[in-house]
Amino acid sequence: MISENEFLQQLKKALIHHLPGEKAHTKMAPVSRPLSSLALKHATEIRESAVAVVLYKEDNLIKCILTQRPEYDGKHGGQVSFPGGKKEPEDLDLEYTARRECYEEVGIPIHEGELVGKLTEVFIPVSSFLVQPFVYFHSSKPPLERNLREVEEILHFSLFDLLEEHRVLTMDLLQPNGTKYTDVPYFNLVEKKVWGATALILNELKEVLKLLV
Repeated sequence: MISENEFLQQLKKALIHHLPGEKAHTKMAPVSRPLSSLALKHATEIRESAVAVVLYKEDNLIKCILTQRPEYDGKHGGQVSFPGGKKEPEDLDLEYTARRECYEEVGIPIHEGELVGKLTEVFIPVSSFLVQPFVYFHSSKPPLERNLREVEEILHFSLFDLLEEHRVLTMDLLQPNGTKYTDVPYFNLVEKKVWGATALILNELKEVLKLLV
């Protein structure tokens, strides 16, 4: 495996100069889902938000953190996602939003973690969230404390598992409003089905990782 310093330098370079953009989202998007740039043209309400893609080194592996939301009567109940949420008026910028939400949901102190770069934003039409993903790195596993109200479980997976093609599967999905989607792509990670905006973000990260191996 490449050294930690080499990994970080290559990842930073890729995020700045070789970001694949929305074309990386298409593989993990349902057939009926438009590109974010197209959906934004018809959006009547846009809510700025940010998520934290937290990477850390443990046992000579680069790992990544996801969270599973509690089940509730809402658009995103029970889903697997990155720590994150909407920008509040007092937030300095979206990068601060990502850090603040990460602290509130999984307990990582706001000033810990090196900002490596950012991925392409994703628009979620069903909730009008425009999500900006920020990538952070920790040299060791960060301190974690689950927000019992917002997070059902903190999940950890080896980052380079994303390159294993057998982890990409499809499913039929029935939404709470009765809408049924067929052949929805998802990542099978830590025995969880990771789909939707989180899968789109992960697939862009996957394409970036291909440049590092």
